[in-house]
Amino acid sequence: MITLRTKSEIGKIGRAGRIVASVLSELREMAVPGVTTRDLDRCAESRIRAAGAIPTFKGYHGYPASICTSFNEEVVHGIPSARKLKEGDILGIDCGATLEGYVGDAAITVPVGRVDEALLRLLSVAEESLRRAIEQARVGNRLYDVSHAVQAHAEAHGYSVVRDFCGHGVGTRMHEDPQVPNYGKPGTGIKLRPGLVLAIEPMVNSGSHEVDVQADGWTVVTRDGRPSAHFEHTIAITEEGPVVLTAFNPVIETLQEVS
Repeated sequence: MITLRTKSEIGKIGRAGRIVASVLSELREMAVPGVTTRDLDRCAESRIRAAGAIPTFKGYHGYPASICTSFNEEVVHGIPSARKLKEGDILGIDCGATLEGYVGDAAITVPVGRVDEALLRLLSVAEESLRRAIEQARVGNRLYDVSHAVQAHAEAHGYSVVRDFCGHGVGTRMHEDPQVPNYGKPGTGIKLRPGLVLAIEPMVNSGSHEVDVQADGWTVVTRDGRPSAHFEHTIAITEEGPVVLTAFNPVIETLQEVS
C-alpha cells in the first residue's frame, strides 16, 4: 500500500535525512587509504546516535552494521569489516537514520585517493543519472518516467543498470511501496502525487547488469567482476517540485513547520 505523507511528515523525514547527509559528508572525508570500513561504521553510528537518531540499518533483518560499504565490483549491501581502503578504490556508502519514527536514506560512491579516469567517469554518470531521475519526480508524471531517466542516461554512456535491486518508498519504514526500478518504459507506472516520498537509487554497472549475492547473504557483486557505482537520495514529491530530503535544503525547514 502506498502512503502519501503530509507536509509535517515530510518535514520529519527531512530532519532524519539531514542527519544522513551530515554523516555521509563526514564519511566522504574519512574515506582515505588505510582507513577500515569498520572505522567508517563506528563513526556513522556515533554521529547518528549523538543526533538523537537510530541507525536504521543496524539489526534490519539481522544486518550487523550501521552503514553498508561496498568496494569496486560490490554493488550494494557490503558489510563493514577490518578491510582497509586503498588508493584507487571506489567505495559505496549507504546510510539510514530513523528520527522520531521517520526514516532518511541515502548513498554515495566515493573515490579513494587517486582513481582511474574510467572509474571517475562511472561515478559521474551514475550521479548524473540520479539528478535526472529526481528531475522527473514531479506531480503528474509517471513512476517509470523516473526509472527511465536513470536507464537512458546510464545506457547512453555504455553502462548498464542493475535490475535485481531497486529504490523504494520511504516513511516510517525504510522499505515501503512503491518499488522504484532503475529501468522502465516512460509514461507508465503509477501517477506521481504530492506527498509521495521515494528513495531513488541508481546502481550503475560498468559491464553487464547481472549480479550475484555473496555467501554472507548480503554483499551484492557484479557477475562479471567489473566496477559498479551507487547513489541515492530520499525525495518528496510536492506541488512545487521534487524536494531532496537527504541534502541540506532550506525548503525542508519550511515544510517542517507546516502541519
